[in-house]
Amino acid sequence: MRNKVLKTLGYVRNFTYLGAANITSKQKSDMTKVAIKIENITSFGGIYHIMDVFSKLGFEKLTESVLGKRGSSGKAFSHGSIFGSLFFSYLCGGECLEDINALIGQFKQRPDTLLPGADTVGRGLKELTEKNIVYKSETSDKSYSFNTAEKLNTLLLRMIRRMGLIKAGSHVDLDFDHQFIPSHKFDAKYSYKQDFGYFPGWASIGGIIVGGENRDGNTNVRFHQEDTLRRIMDRVTSELGVVIERFRADCGSFSKEIIQTVEQRCNTFYIRAANCDSRCEDFRQLKEWKSVEVGYERCDVTSISMDNLIERKSYRLVVQRSPLKDKEGKQQTDVFGVIYTYRCILTNNWTSTEKDIITFYNERGASEKNFDIQNNDFGWSHLPFSFMAENMVFKHYVIYNETCSGI
Repeated sequence: MRNKVLKTLGYVRNFTYLGAANITSKQKSDMTKVAIKIENITSFGGIYHIMDVFSKLGFEKLTESVLGKRGSSGKAFSHGSIFGSLFFSYLCGGECLEDINALIGQFKQRPDTLLPGADTVGRGLKELTEKNIVYKSETSDKSYSFNTAEKLNTLLLRMIRRMGLIKAGSHVDLDFDHQFIPSHKFDAKYSYKQDFGYFPGWASIGGIIVGGENRDGNTNVRFHQEDTLRRIMDRVTSELGVVIERFRADCGSFSKEIIQTVEQRCNTFYIRAANCDSRCEDFRQLKEWKSVEVGYERCDVTSISMDNLIERKSYRLVVQRSPLKDKEGKQQTDVFGVIYTYRCILTNNWTSTEKDIITFYNERGASEKNFDIQNNDFGWSHLPFSFMAENMVFKHYVIYNETCSGI
């Protein structure tokens, strides 16, 4: 979807926008016409087509319906104009908020275009800040801040629905993951990633981000994750009118509370099981292994029942083992024989083959490209504000940018 816009924007730097009022044409001969430029010319003329499409989608009214009207005098820039200024800036190669000022003059050459500069955009984003929720740990007695961005998450889903990116009534696969964002802002906390920053969690469907919440950088990924998933999954089903068919997540979602929350809101789930090394001795005792090819490599797979995670519940643990090899590709051994590396996936799907389950789970890696796009193309690596709640507004607005790349 994003490629559609980028294909159009391939002309942005090479296309000259010639307004009817700015040129005169003179026929030099039957075969030749000469266009004489009188006033301004811009190398970003291709963005004007995107502006036309953007205005036709009616995002102005949509943003006001969710976020409310900005200002009381009627003269203030709307939330839609602020979004547009940020959106067009990144599509034209902007890397941070201040780059708007370098491009605003180019945008204004389009007739009847009035967009805010970087200072106004910054103030407008701060106005949408929602208060953090503070959770206190029962074990460490420490407190951690979450920012749920309820209105901004709702607006994101309604934009997706408006553009028809996800059809109502469809059965979807929901991926969830956390992304550490290094940032030396005022309230950034030191993480086990060995840097200061924030640690938001994001959900996506088919490569489209559908919701997220920001968290302190030192927060354990499982801490109150069930609350985050409950809010996101309930909002997705109610706003988009979809059924969450399958849920995928890494071992950061492997806990009793999270699994219970997810199972209530999807048909099947696939979560990477943690602490597989502690079960190695049990796995060695298993006899019924099947040899399959996964990702062009041979491995052994089997399934066992896991009954001790949640009372009165039995889940399927799909176990995959691969021989540990040295630098020369030779299998390593010990007194017990071949040394294996074990990976496990917990699921409530009892019908699919082990290979199908492992293959489906491994496809979640494609959803992680979202983070690369946001960091490299839409400014996550250049957060503009000093506080987590304010930067969460910015993150959502640039997610809108990436989402609108599907227009």
